[in-house]
Parts: sequence; structure tokens; C-alpha cells
Amino acid sequence: MITDLRQEYSISMLCEVLDLPRSTYYHQEQKKAGDQALRDEIEKVIARWPTYGYRRVTAQLKREGHAVGETRVRRLLEELEHTSQVGKVRFSTTDSRHDHPRYPNLIKKLEITHVNQVWVADITYIRLGRRFIYLAVILDAYSRAIRGWHLSLSLDKQLSIKALQMALAHHPAPQYHHSDQGGQYASPKYTDLLPETTRISMSAVGRPMENGIVERFIRTFKEEHIDYSEYKDFADAYSQIAYWLEVEYMTERIHSALDYLTPAEFEDQLVQATLTLP
Repeated sequence: MITDLRQEYSISMLCEVLDLPRSTYYHQEQKKAGDQALRDEIEKVIARWPTYGYRRVTAQLKREGHAVGETRVRRLLEELEHTSQVGKVRFSTTDSRHDHPRYPNLIKKLEITHVNQVWVADITYIRLGRRFIYLAVILDAYSRAIRGWHLSLSLDKQLSIKALQMALAHHPAPQYHHSDQGGQYASPKYTDLLPETTRISMSAVGRPMENGIVERFIRTFKEEHIDYSEYKDFADAYSQIAYWLEVEYMTERIHSALDYLTPAEFEDQLVQATLTLP
């Protein structure tokens, strides 16, 4: 709470109102910062050696000069949902442990009949050398068209916010915005960008298929682009991913659900049909 309000009020005032010693607040902030820095280093280790368990990750971190214990490394690996199973590297991009408001799934039985009725949003990770980068994407559930996206070196709230800002800058706001319950989407800094006319919907914790449209998009993105691509650096990754999203996916890849049209063609036909109405 203090973190969200400290831009408007002094930390001293907030600590006094909440009856929290300032020393406790600063200690908690330092611990969070320390965990984030160590989490970044752990990501680099398991990106290079995905089969490492917590003991070997700890040993490698110590070899690199980090003073860290197995208990802390194991906790952070669990937060990343890392498994040492051969061939599996999995990070959770959803952190549902937050104090922000939560919303029910409003689209579970909703008939989706037109564009900008429902937008669906999600985040995925992409390997870049020995680390990971993160993509936030927003799709129109009816046309499957990309409404907004953002690629970042870090998994923070600005990642989803910038994708939403892109979407709202170029398209009418949807009637429903649907996502998982991650803090990136539940934060008031994100939800306040949506107008009052947009109803917020979220899938239940641990039920990714309640956000199935964007989940299928991410699977397609990885199978058709990521699995066949190599990036020299972040700039190269950004350029290649932008081309796939905005050109190949939007204007070249046909969808069976769209009567074998591309998302751009499908939306163009809808516009033309509207213009020809009496």
C-alpha cells in the first residue's frame, strides 16, 4: 500500500497512519530490491543450465561471488515456478499474491459477437541468450487482432501498462477487459487507464484456459516464430518480434476461426460491411 501511495504522500505520514515503524518499511523495501536483483541472477543461471535444481543454482551463484543460502534460492525458484525436469524451463508471469481488487470471470458464458467487445491480455517470456525478456499482448477476442503489445527486459507493471496504452491510443475501449489475476493487471495503475464503460474480468487462479484465446495465441507465437528464431540482442529481438506481430500475424497468417482470413482482412471486411448498410 505504501508503495502505491508514496508518490502522493510522504513515507513518514503513511507509516504514521498505518502505525508502521519507518525502519520496518525501509527494511522491507531493501529486502524486495535484494530479492529482485537475486532473481535476475537466478534467471541467468537457469536460462543457461535449465536442469539445475536449487542446490546447483546456489553453488553456481556462490561461484559468481553472491553470498546466498539454499533456503533463499529455493524460495525464489519456487516463485519463478522453475522445474529442473529436463527440457523444461518455466517462469510464472502471473503473481497473484497481491492486495489489489480481484474480479470475477465475466466472459465465461458470454457470446462474443463483435470487435472491441472483449479484449484479452497476457504476458509470456522469451529466451534471449542467457536471460529472458517479456512480452505483454492484448488481443481482440472476436477478430483475434492485436490491439497492443510491449516487449521489455523486465517483468514489471510498466510492461502491461504500455501494451494497454498502445491499444487505447489506436482503438475504442472494449466493453470487457479479460486477463489473469496477476498484479500487473489488478493494479489500479493499470485498471484506472480503462474507462468506466469497460467491465474488468479475470480468470480464476490456476485456470489458464479461462483465458484460452490469448493462451492459444502465445502458443502459436512460440511455435511459429520463437522456435525458429535467433536474436543477437534486445534490439534485434524487438525488431523481429514487431515484424511477426504486426506484419506476419496481422496481415499474412490466416485463421480458420476467421473463415481463413487474416485478422486485418477480417476487420476490413467488417468495416466494409458496415459502410454498405442502408
